[in-house]
Amino acid sequence: MTSTSSVSPVVQGSEPLLGRSLAELTEWVQAHGQPGYRGKQLHQWLYAKGARSLADITVFSKQWRSEMADVPVGRSTIHHRSLAPDGTVKFLLRLADGNIIETVGMPTYKPTSAAQATPPLDRLTVCVSSQVGCPMACDFCATGKGGFQRNLASHEIVDQVLTVQNDFQQRVSNIVFMGMGEPMLNLEHTVKAIQCLNQDIGVGQRSITVSTVGIPGRIRRFADYGLQTTLAVSLHASNQALREQLIPSAHHYRLTDLLDECREYVQKTGRRVTFEYILLAELNDNPEDAIALAKHLRGFQSHVNLIPYNPIVEVDYKRPDHQRVQAFVAVLKQHHIAVSVRYSRGLEADAACGQLRASALQA
Repeated sequence: MTSTSSVSPVVQGSEPLLGRSLAELTEWVQAHGQPGYRGKQLHQWLYAKGARSLADITVFSKQWRSEMADVPVGRSTIHHRSLAPDGTVKFLLRLADGNIIETVGMPTYKPTSAAQATPPLDRLTVCVSSQVGCPMACDFCATGKGGFQRNLASHEIVDQVLTVQNDFQQRVSNIVFMGMGEPMLNLEHTVKAIQCLNQDIGVGQRSITVSTVGIPGRIRRFADYGLQTTLAVSLHASNQALREQLIPSAHHYRLTDLLDECREYVQKTGRRVTFEYILLAELNDNPEDAIALAKHLRGFQSHVNLIPYNPIVEVDYKRPDHQRVQAFVAVLKQHHIAVSVRYSRGLEADAACGQLRASALQA
């Protein structure tokens, strides 16, 4: 019997072209009566020009495009687009089977003088989803409240990046797997997408971050792929009891075991681990929580990302004020823990993961 957390992606009709390598596309065009050099042209149209259908690819004859009209490229359609004052754009994308996922484009602008009306773009980060919904049911998360439908196929992950790149008319520089879903429960398609994003779109592996709450044995398996991506592990608590309250799956994976597996990852890959810690006012943001967290991470090649909570209506957790956040930072620094604070982007636009999708599905 298949568990809900591993429901396979839906493939309708022919396998989509998106997600295939140059070699695979060359083989495909040759199998359909075209010379080998057309594979490189097809590759360029899919990944550099963002073609949404074979009909768009005018280097092929009209007759051949007509014959191949039913072959899916694998692109989604934009169901909704929401622009925040800081330039962040959140998308709801409708997939081929009608399911809807979220993805976010987050621009970072270069500092400019007041005379410049439009500051130049320094970096464009895409937050991608790896599943439709999420089976982890974290208590503070809007996505987790919405249940789980299925895993995304690799082309559905790649499509999110191309959608943002096309919308901004700017090359994507960074990708974070921090949208809907648990990437480690969709490891095969996540890794395949990473390889495509790196080799076919040209995003450096070190500019790609994969986030997980921790699934027993999966970080170890992820390390075996030998990727140079950044691993981000969502701790959100410095003791087992509170972590179980916030993250139901923690009942089956003790904090000490998770940290041991993270240490193995560092040894095997030579890459440091980023630990994500969402700050919930007067629950896990006390100085003693910071001291306990520092003790866990002593001697660890790591970095802590503190994330002040982005409230959702379904639960009563609160966002801590600036003073409490800085007090937590100060304790970690006193214990020589590398730390930074990451504030949510696009707060005016249903910024918390899953909020916009939940609002749209209820409408």
